[in-house]
Amino acid sequence: MTDIVGKRFWFFVASGVIILFSIISLSSFGLKPGIELSSGSMLTVSFEQTVVKSDLKEELASAGYPGALIQQTGEDGFLIRTEEISGESKATLENTLQDRFGAITESEFYSVSPMVASETARNAGIAIAVAAVGILLYITWAFRRMPNPFRYGTCALIALGHDILVALGIFAVLGGVFGWEINLMFITGILAVVGYSVNNTVVVFDRIRENLSRKVSADFKTVVNNSLVETLSRSLNTSLTTLFVILALLLFVGASIQNFAVVMLIGVIAGTFSSVCIAPNLLVAWEEGKWSNLFKRNPQPVKES
Repeated sequence: MTDIVGKRFWFFVASGVIILFSIISLSSFGLKPGIELSSGSMLTVSFEQTVVKSDLKEELASAGYPGALIQQTGEDGFLIRTEEISGESKATLENTLQDRFGAITESEFYSVSPMVASETARNAGIAIAVAAVGILLYITWAFRRMPNPFRYGTCALIALGHDILVALGIFAVLGGVFGWEINLMFITGILAVVGYSVNNTVVVFDRIRENLSRKVSADFKTVVNNSLVETLSRSLNTSLTTLFVILALLLFVGASIQNFAVVMLIGVIAGTFSSVCIAPNLLVAWEEGKWSNLFKRNPQPVKES
């Protein structure tokens, strides 16, 4: 039988490296909040003639918007982000651009005030915190007939934090290198990852509960390992089919849900790893009361059931 529990040293090392990378990325680059979370105005325009991004940036600076962020969308389209501006200021800006570059077409414009942005960011944080607490309480209740049910909820929550930290770390790199910003689609993706990751972990924990009830083995490590082997194909197949859908969204839907799709892509991969390799092994270490051996390189092999 495949000894997954016996290889926990390497799983914890890999997880530690990933977490360290995420922390360094967040410390170095930080997260770039989008308009919904930091306030400002977003204007999407297109020109009939070819416009060079550097020329557009120079003209915006001359018009009083030196800090404007510009992202090219297609051959003739640009997404321009500035501080919050009024409808009158927008009209003046469009006239200025039209005088310099010719006919201009506006396809989208919206503004978010600092108050609304602050409230949105606060509500997003509350939503994630409430979801985490709810998951802890629910799993503890669901496994209430098991010894130490709180440990199941805590291990699931640690694995969930691992997945979210990985997503944040990678997005910090994307923001620092490509200028990607986090927005409401990003928050939606994080919440979706929360549900997906917990679902995978609960499936494994539920099989552990079944095997303990059936008294498959007196050795807890053996029970956990058997449960992991029995649910491994289900976890991998579910993740693989989900990845196909996410890749289809990335390739064919477009930039409007880019953040959501990328967060889900990261979350599905990280969630599959944590639900199989992290949460159950943490449970083994906790149940055995051997935290000093958490990173033991050569644990005793799992016995055949």
